Amino acid sequence: MLRLRAFRPTNDKIVKIQLHPTHPWLVTADASDHVSLWNWEHRQVIYELKAGGVDERRLVGAKLEKLAEGESESKGKPTEAIRGGSVKQVAFYDDDVRYWQLWLNRSAASEAPSSVSNTTSTFNLPAPSTKGRHFLVICCENKAIFLDLVTMRGRDVLKQDLDNRSLLCMEFLCRSVSSDGPLVAFGGSDGVIRVLSMLSWKVGRRYTGGHKGAVSCLKSFVASSGEALLVSGGVDGLLVLWNAEYGQDSRELVPKMILKAHDGGVVAADLARVSGAAPQLITIGVDKTLAIWDTSSFKELRRLKPVSKLACHSVAAWCHPRAPNLDILVCVKDSYIWAVEHPTYSALTRPLCELSSLVPPEILASHKKLRVYSMVAHPLQPHLVATGTNVGILVCGFDAKSLPPVAPLPSTPGSREHTAVYVVERELKLLQFQLSGATNPVLGSSSSLSDLERVSRGTTEQLDVKQIKKHISTPVPHDSHSVLSVSSSGKFLAILWPDIPYFSVYKVSDWSIVDSGSARLLAWDTCRDRFALLESVLPPRIPVIPKSGSSRKAREAAAAQAAAATASAASTASVQVRILLDDGTSNILMRSVGSRSEPVIGLHGGALLGVAYRTSWRISPATAISTIQSMPLTGFGATPSSFGVMNDGYSSQQSSSEASSPNFQLYSWETFEPIGVLLPQPEWTAWDQTVEYCAFAYQQYIVISSLRPQFRYLGDVAIPNATGGVWHRRQLFVATPTTVECVFVDAGIAPIDLETKRKKEEIQMREAQARAVAEHGELALITVESQQTLPVEKTALRPPLLQVVRLASFRHAPSIPPFLSLPKHSKADSKESSLSKEIEERKSHQVAIGGGGVSVAVTRFPIEQKRPVGPLVVAGVRDGVLWLIDRYMVAHAISLSHPGIRCRCLAAYGDPVSAVKWATRLGREHHDDLAQFLLGMGYATEALHLPGISKRLEFDLAMQSKDLNRALQCLLTMSNSRDIGQEALGLNLSDIMNLSSKKENIVDAVQGVVKFATEFLELIDAADATGQTDVAREALKRVAAAGSVKGALHGHELRGLALRLANHGEMTRLGNLVNNLISVGSGSEAAFAAALLGDNILMEKAWQETGMLAEAVLHAHAHGRPSLRSLVQAWNKSLQKEMEHTPVKMDAAAAFLASLDESKITSLQDAAKKPAIEILPPGMATLYGPNPVQLGAKKPVLPLQSSQQQENKPSLIEGSATTQSANAPPNPNSTLLPSTESDFQKNLVESESRPSVDGLNPEPPVPYSELNGASHSKSDSPYPAVPGPTEEVVENQEEPTYSSNTLETTPSPTSESVTSPATGDSINLLPADPLPQQSTTIQAPSVRPEIPKIFFT
Repeated sequence: MLRLRAFRPTNDKIVKIQLHPTHPWLVTADASDHVSLWNWEHRQVIYELKAGGVDERRLVGAKLEKLAEGESESKGKPTEAIRGGSVKQVAFYDDDVRYWQLWLNRSAASEAPSSVSNTTSTFNLPAPSTKGRHFLVICCENKAIFLDLVTMRGRDVLKQDLDNRSLLCMEFLCRSVSSDGPLVAFGGSDGVIRVLSMLSWKVGRRYTGGHKGAVSCLKSFVASSGEALLVSGGVDGLLVLWNAEYGQDSRELVPKMILKAHDGGVVAADLARVSGAAPQLITIGVDKTLAIWDTSSFKELRRLKPVSKLACHSVAAWCHPRAPNLDILVCVKDSYIWAVEHPTYSALTRPLCELSSLVPPEILASHKKLRVYSMVAHPLQPHLVATGTNVGILVCGFDAKSLPPVAPLPSTPGSREHTAVYVVERELKLLQFQLSGATNPVLGSSSSLSDLERVSRGTTEQLDVKQIKKHISTPVPHDSHSVLSVSSSGKFLAILWPDIPYFSVYKVSDWSIVDSGSARLLAWDTCRDRFALLESVLPPRIPVIPKSGSSRKAREAAAAQAAAATASAASTASVQVRILLDDGTSNILMRSVGSRSEPVIGLHGGALLGVAYRTSWRISPATAISTIQSMPLTGFGATPSSFGVMNDGYSSQQSSSEASSPNFQLYSWETFEPIGVLLPQPEWTAWDQTVEYCAFAYQQYIVISSLRPQFRYLGDVAIPNATGGVWHRRQLFVATPTTVECVFVDAGIAPIDLETKRKKEEIQMREAQARAVAEHGELALITVESQQTLPVEKTALRPPLLQVVRLASFRHAPSIPPFLSLPKHSKADSKESSLSKEIEERKSHQVAIGGGGVSVAVTRFPIEQKRPVGPLVVAGVRDGVLWLIDRYMVAHAISLSHPGIRCRCLAAYGDPVSAVKWATRLGREHHDDLAQFLLGMGYATEALHLPGISKRLEFDLAMQSKDLNRALQCLLTMSNSRDIGQEALGLNLSDIMNLSSKKENIVDAVQGVVKFATEFLELIDAADATGQTDVAREALKRVAAAGSVKGALHGHELRGLALRLANHGEMTRLGNLVNNLISVGSGSEAAFAAALLGDNILMEKAWQETGMLAEAVLHAHAHGRPSLRSLVQAWNKSLQKEMEHTPVKMDAAAAFLASLDESKITSLQDAAKKPAIEILPPGMATLYGPNPVQLGAKKPVLPLQSSQQQENKPSLIEGSATTQSANAPPNPNSTLLPSTESDFQKNLVESESRPSVDGLNPEPPVPYSELNGASHSKSDSPYPAVPGPTEEVVENQEEPTYSSNTLETTPSPTSESVTSPATGDSINLLPADPLPQQSTTIQAPSVRPEIPKIFFT
């Protein structure tokens, strides 16, 4: 699959190009000598400069820099002002480049059989470090520019410093003594190679006597003997070999070997790694030939012409699993990337891809034809190839999902040797690998101090692996791209060649073929030895269209015809399921799975069979040719070396929307019936061996679900472009093109799990009943039903856990911050900085030695290890390490020995006891994080044994694990309250401030209890629920002691304390709490506590003394209390007093407006008068003067119809039309307080939440006297007439209740309102002579001058 990853149009030809190994950086130079640094992943230009001429920005920046440092203007011309000339080469250099250059050279040299004993010790010398800086190095004719990409400060090395010779090429030496600093070799126009030290900026060595003309290219490498070599090619056509190993001497070196390579000159050279042999050197020349050289003997192995009549300008060694026979990429000045079949020496060169189909048509229209002028392959990701053309820069991706053809076999228990099977060049081979020596402990075992130190300090080094490759006599029928997979039992191996298409199933015991045939897709069941395959008629092959072929229209027509033929062949395909028996025979279980008519494009094995269908796929005209060539990756035949365009960089949104369309159906392996609905097709699936978890991988994330007891989505992790993954219990190890990740997974406990478990238990119980009845008759039900009487333990719910840890990547370990003194860098400064860096590295070491010789890791997770290069197959966890196999069939071990990783792996594996033991090797500051992980995994009890957890987390863990005694001790420690609670303190806040020093601990203890009051209450509830009365009483003592301190606790905490005191029978403490609450003014909380005591007098006292008189009147009236009269008087007086003390400021305008509302106002003095307020319960006579005139009406009369009332008369409390009669007997159910706290709270909530009478009775309120007629006189009222203000009361129709917070009134169209001083609520006031359509709301500060009448309901 060919995909355009990035495209940047340019106005000039791109003649030089280079990729950074770890960052998404691309540096290019065009024909006009403009250098550009581009982030191809984010499509952003980082830096641009004019290297060939004089870059004005750099010149101005250098002058400003000198002025800022106080330096005077130099007499000479600054180096930035000198023209650079033609750009010859661009390159990156930093710690990443240095490391991977060394790693690639080392791995290529170690492939030779003779290098086993040499290469291991050769690379232990420290290489030069750039101290965190990233250099962009530009080699121009007249100077070399070293630009620091961090500080954007540069250093120019003129050709005068290099013997005044033009610079034509450069190469960084991979081996040098650390004290020399980084070294770069420049090839000069005089044939001399000069080595420049980036520490002293002086020439340290010269290579002379090799070339008679200019040096055109340089390449450093390591021979299989371990010797560092440098090879140079010149315009004279010679290849010269030099020794790159040297010390401090400055003698001139003579060449080791001189070879005649190409006529007309050598253009470029590259190093190719060959599996099982010494590395090979590839050179291209002006004579249009490509030569391959053996680096051990420097004999010419092969010479060929990749493209006739055109000379190659770029060459790159390539190794991609999708094209196993193509090892070399070359480019000429046309629109193709050409590939050479090098291993078979067939001298066949074929176009790998045609770049014109990738470029947007609108850009290509302005040029006649696309031509490639430079090309480079990514050093670490072989699927990425960047090309520079005459229209722009193209970064192409060649099927990043393809994996090496290797499959690990199950290991025998107890064996330290592991095996994998792989295919190479029609041969089936075995790879046996193991750790050399006891370098890494297995899961659950303990390691020595030296082992842990070695592993922790050497996290960036790969573990030593011993591996042997063996040949299997059974041949393989094809050498094209293959996919290997192993059955669940490990007894059978399937090899699929999707390009043929063909498959073979081998029996692992004797490697005999037990099944074979035509198939494009194959998938195994994870539970049994059965597999599904997609059989179809052989689709037509597409011939390779030569460069000088027919016209474009003819090629498009041929491609469309082939597409139609392939589509018809795909429509006839069917999914077939076969099973393999123990004797090796294959039987067909199902001829055709599913009834859908769409063609199948994917099969995914696992506990369920996943089938992906092609629902819709739009093909753009520009990609019609290469559409069919992309088919092999989805199961359709084509040439093995072809890559087709799947989508370009400008249709990413369209492709993502198409990819998300549901076209993936799961089927049962047993019934072959569809399960669930259609899902978006994943790129790959991974199922746990225990069938507990599954992972579906998509382009940008991985979806993880649990399968037991019911399928449930757990979440997704943002791991983009994942290529494969393997489960290991609750760990998912995932490989991406740049990283290796580990996902720790736990499903937690959800309500649906408990419900599913309960239903399954019921089904099992019914089945047991049925079996018992069938065997023993109806009497058997007695014993079966007795199992239902067992106590059901309450299971705590737990959310799912998903934690991602990065194990390996390409990035170098973070180093110290970059140095800013680049232009003034000297050797003395470097020694100091190298010393400081060494100190920093020691500080960042993973291991610190604690007391008793215990090695303790001081970091939470290890530094990321180095990921092996290229696509990887994850073999799984064995011997306590993660095994990976790369494209060259080399096994790599990723260490899991860091305690932060090891503890998590052990917990996920199901061994939390060993995890806690390993935690002693982890710094205690990281124990909280580890305890949270164990808690998420469901091991709260084991996490309590971690020695370094904080008290707060220890309390949570103890509560989770029901260890309430330990939770109590944690609370006592956190609150510092061990010494209080034995006696009542009886202190208020002012007393605490005046305590002597002997009692200062009481202040701290009270503050601590107040801080953790909620936790104390939770502990009391948990102890009560489990019957641990001692724990509950100890905790209650502390909270009660804090509650006895006046003003310490507030709100819900006081209510909670009162409830728990009443529950434990602590009535004395509860009474003291009420008195304390009254003294600090917490009336509602005091009344709540008094209600728990059942003391009505104390409740009224709490309300009355805290100013909540309205609530006191409500309570007294509802329960017929004799104290109603005094309470009514007190509240009326307080309300009247507040209104009198509130001055009303009225100007002339306000007085005029008031006169419009009230015609009786004659002056401002009359407007400021405030008549007394009278608030009476229903049935109570007026407190000011004689009884009102009884109207004698039997029917209710609206207030607006009452014209007999005189103005300025005292007002009456009037109820609604549904109000109960005043002399009716009170409700016996409401004369006493609720006996239980639940009843009390219920009544309290009902009284607060009951809707107002306004909503129930839309009619206006009726005067009480009119409602009851003349039958009621003043003497009939049960309440005597009291002169003075009265209190406001609410009377319900059936059950009188009271409200402690709100006061509901029924407004009328002519009512006014004042604010209750106790509750802040509005009280509706109605004038005696109401005026229609006149209503004003007046708060306490500004009350209406005349308030003759009040309605209150």
